[in-house]
Amino acid sequence: MSDTLYRIVMTAPPRSDKSEGYSFPADTALPGWLASLPSAWQPYAMLARLDRPAGIWLLFIPCVIGLVFQRLSGGLFLADLGWVALFFIGAVAMRGAGCTWNDITDRDFDAKVARTAQRPIPSGAVSVRDAYMFVLAQLGAAFVVWLLLPGDAKLTALLALPLVAIYPFTKRMTWWPQAWLGLTFNWGVLVGAATASLITGPVYLLYFGLALWTVAYDTIYALQDREDDALIGVRSTARLFGKRAALIAFCFHLGAAALIALAAWFNDAGRIGALAALGFLAHGAWQTMRLKASGETAALAVFKSNIWAGAIVAAGFLIAALIPERAPKTIFAQPELVPPVRSQSVDLPFGLELRRKPAPEPDVWLVRDIRRAMEIRGLDPDAAETTPER
Repeated sequence: MSDTLYRIVMTAPPRSDKSEGYSFPADTALPGWLASLPSAWQPYAMLARLDRPAGIWLLFIPCVIGLVFQRLSGGLFLADLGWVALFFIGAVAMRGAGCTWNDITDRDFDAKVARTAQRPIPSGAVSVRDAYMFVLAQLGAAFVVWLLLPGDAKLTALLALPLVAIYPFTKRMTWWPQAWLGLTFNWGVLVGAATASLITGPVYLLYFGLALWTVAYDTIYALQDREDDALIGVRSTARLFGKRAALIAFCFHLGAAALIALAAWFNDAGRIGALAALGFLAHGAWQTMRLKASGETAALAVFKSNIWAGAIVAAGFLIAALIPERAPKTIFAQPELVPPVRSQSVDLPFGLELRRKPAPEPDVWLVRDIRRAMEIRGLDPDAAETTPER
């Protein structure tokens, strides 16, 4: 059956949008832009998925979310604009390197799927050797960005490389490659947080929440290839969930919204953080209704709409960082904080003791006159008050 499918795909008529005899893949989003590039650049632009920018945004937005999330307490800095620019360049380079590596490892699978048969490697437009060289070139661009990151962010970013390298093989070993992609694609949350300050507990909650979000949107994306994947033996959550894929994807949206809201609460995002989580959940509900109404034909459009779902969370945390939460008004008195009593002596080794010089008492005219009047009457102003006996 798979051999028959392969012959049908490879003998299918080429698309009309081509340049100098090269047919663009069926899943390209910017055929006009590709056609405007020099013919030698077109296959490499497709290897890096520059013609499908949705993935770049879905990799870039978690970096921004992690950065602004850790700026909630101290506010934003002008230098954050520079970090955001670096994150975008890094997202373009690393997404391109990861997609090229994925195409190298999946070249035999891609040749048997109608949507991917005309990609550069299975179509023969780029050799495997040249694809490896292109991976190294993109990693070189990402390395320049890595050099400019703070120390903790550098170490965090390095730990993402094994996740990127292993991902293409997960679809052969498990029904949950989308879960591994979630851990990989949202690693930018940790990098952004490490760039801002530290990776704290709420940051991990946020990271796992966005990982659940990736399981949801990549399950929707995989609906396009469910039949072909079944023929060639590729596993995915879209196949695992079957007819309930849209409903279960919404359950992952629900879990993601809960973790995002919990992380926002722990990090004092206030009402704006809660509204961002609710807006994210509302978008997930809209995605489910759209899939239920239009079926798998709307899967690609619904997948791309997740750019706006991530933007809702990023914008919510950004506004929360720019507008601090006001203290709630109450008719009840706030608890009075008593300053700690400072010890007048410090113990040293060998029984020695270091005494602090007592702080000078404030010289207030009323206190001074009262003390003088008490001394005239023969009273000691420093004596402790005694309770009269009954």
